[in-house]
Amino acid sequence: MTMPETSATTAETAGVEVLRPHAEDAFADELTALAAADDRPRPARWRLSPWAVATYLLGGTLPDGTVITPKYVGPRRIIEVAVTTLATDRALLLLGVPGTAKTWVSEHLAAAVSGDSTLLVQGTAGTPEEAIRYGWNYAQLLAQGPSREALVSSPVMRAMAEGMTARVEELTRIPADVQDSLITILSEKTLPVPELGQEIQAVRGFNVIATANDRDRGINDLSSALRRRFNTVVLPLPATAEAEVDIVSRRVDQIGRSLDLPGGLEGIAEIRRVVTVFRELRDGVTADGRTKIKSPSGTLSTAEAISVVTNGLALAAHFGDGVLRPGDVASGILGAVVRDPATDRVIWQEYVETVVRERDGWKDFYRACREVGA
Repeated sequence: MTMPETSATTAETAGVEVLRPHAEDAFADELTALAAADDRPRPARWRLSPWAVATYLLGGTLPDGTVITPKYVGPRRIIEVAVTTLATDRALLLLGVPGTAKTWVSEHLAAAVSGDSTLLVQGTAGTPEEAIRYGWNYAQLLAQGPSREALVSSPVMRAMAEGMTARVEELTRIPADVQDSLITILSEKTLPVPELGQEIQAVRGFNVIATANDRDRGINDLSSALRRRFNTVVLPLPATAEAEVDIVSRRVDQIGRSLDLPGGLEGIAEIRRVVTVFRELRDGVTADGRTKIKSPSGTLSTAEAISVVTNGLALAAHFGDGVLRPGDVASGILGAVVRDPATDRVIWQEYVETVVRERDGWKDFYRACREVGA
């Protein structure tokens, strides 16, 4: 049973520049170049071979000189295992603390494998079973009774019928009984529709990428039956400060271009400072290992560092001279660090006075932190 093709969005139809293009649109040239150069075997209905998918995620240079920009900066083996999993009958679970690029990797994997990253179920505490299985057009249901025309396909159902990749974000935020509706889909590769006496059988090429973060353990833990249907790949925090600076710089530059903000590379010193502060507070020790410090309650992830720098660039562009300076990032750092006003503010003040104040070259940053924290 085939599903109707998706129609173009209103913005795409009208030729309007969207705020955040889907991965398959934003990197269409790279995907096209990879497909043209890709002479390796491709699994059924894959747009690229596993090798080309990994190259798209990790970056590289093609024989014709086309540069593929890295979408993920981290251990190569992690991406290779993730891509290989999608080429089997096992679903993929991307697990990690908040801000480790799980959603970003999920989107780009779906774009490279299926050419469509939009078959998405966003997990929340209120996600109903219909979001994973199917729903009904109740006007047609009341008028005609159960029929194929009255059935509303979920993203997972469409992916099964078309042999594509479905995405389930924040799986552990979904109620446990709704999560378990995936068990039959992942194990039997079929979705029964008892109201019609029919079933949707998954076409070759179908798979699921789910994401979950470590901080959500205990909210809606995955049942052992469901967890067995996934191959779990853990995405770690960046191993080194330079790797994290590279990630932040790349993403800020991409976001900045879409918002017409100054280039992030011009503020590389402040980006490095934000990353240093976040890493030290996360690790509970200064970069040189000499001073132990208390860690606040927040995660202080790479994603939050990207947000702080992007907001700083906006401040510099609209209320400054366009150059990212300490005063532009200090307030953002304060907001990221102080989640619990009672304890985190004390931790931050201690860090400012014992670490920031004494560090060479950080006097301007120290003054900016004192001003926003006053």
